[in-house]
Amino acid sequence: MSGTNHDAQPDWSGPQPVMVLVNPQMGENIGAAARGMLNFGLERMRLVAPRDGWPNAAATATASGAAKVLDTVSVYPTTAEAIGEFDYVFATTARGRDMTKPVVTPEEAMQQTRAMVRKGQKVAVLFGAERAGLENSDVAQANAIISVPVNPGFASLNLAQCVLLTAYEWRRQSDDAAVVADEIEAASHVEIQKLYEHFVSRLDIAGFFFPATKADSMKLHLRNMFSRMPLTPQDVQIFHGILRQFVRWKERDD
Repeated sequence: MSGTNHDAQPDWSGPQPVMVLVNPQMGENIGAAARGMLNFGLERMRLVAPRDGWPNAAATATASGAAKVLDTVSVYPTTAEAIGEFDYVFATTARGRDMTKPVVTPEEAMQQTRAMVRKGQKVAVLFGAERAGLENSDVAQANAIISVPVNPGFASLNLAQCVLLTAYEWRRQSDDAAVVADEIEAASHVEIQKLYEHFVSRLDIAGFFFPATKADSMKLHLRNMFSRMPLTPQDVQIFHGILRQFVRWKERDD
């Protein structure tokens, strides 16, 4: 995809979260989101498969003085690739989900983010497309959900507005207000994704995903479960070892 730059890694020296726009449709909304971010000191944006490709002239025009945010944008084909190295991911959604995850306000989310980035952890916030928001498969990869307490009779927020609200709460939270986070090292999203794929491959062989009509739903719940679990890198390696041992036992039985 034009404009993709995976080799130029973002500068993590400044403690702040990364805003990840998933399947954004209009360049104007990307530019407006960049302006809202820079208003409150956020400069790191990633895009997942933008509808009109990248770079986007409309985004640049709308960003105005915030073009510096767009200059360092990285573009990824999938959500999983965009959040692979992050330690914690929030998903913004106004709709109820059949998923058991912590649900927090933007204020609570940014309090937690302050605490995590102060420890050097990498945090991302997912924002969905203008038309329908995030897909369930995207939300399943997040650790927690951000829900804005809006009018229930009119819950729809523009993409740029949602980014602006989150950025505002980030700026508003002082370091003193940060929640003290657990000191245990968390597995990265790429480690969790590879563990999920390992489980799926073994469960496929075992015939676990039955009937076939429910396989996608079962896999979604499994991925959601892994996102919700506070796994460490050591935990992930133990699970991989268990799965490999299952294969060895089967080979001995044969």
